[in-house]
Amino acid sequence: MESWLFLAGILVIALLAKNQSLIIGVAAVMVLKAIPPLHPWLETLGSSGINWGVTIISAAIMVPIATGQITVQDLLHVFKSPVGLVAVGCGVLVAVLSAKGVGLLAQSPEVTVALVFGTILGVALLKGVAAGPVIASGMTYVILTVFNLLPNR
Repeated sequence: MESWLFLAGILVIALLAKNQSLIIGVAAVMVLKAIPPLHPWLETLGSSGINWGVTIISAAIMVPIATGQITVQDLLHVFKSPVGLVAVGCGVLVAVLSAKGVGLLAQSPEVTVALVFGTILGVALLKGVAAGPVIASGMTYVILTVFNLLPNR
């Protein structure tokens, strides 16, 4: 019952914030939870959903390359501007942080609760995008490592 109330609360926040992605996500989870034969799909979504999301985002990023909107010449030009170099550096940093974050989530599942709550707040109240949990977990990993607070398991 508690999980239903929690999900309903998130749905209300999503509706008030008019955040379509969060509304769809919560509604999908509620449907999977409500129909017992779909429970295996709920578990699969929980274990593989982030990877599916990353795959979809990766595919979406490749579309401008496939359509010719971004060319090899554009890529070479990136390395000639400060903005391009900073963007490349940030891309590398986010990829590394995300990898560390996924490891932290596997090692310390309790961190997931705080990250999910923070992501919900950011998405619902600040018009953020729910792509943040993996990046946030990577940032958490770095901060915990710097302050020597990484959980031992």
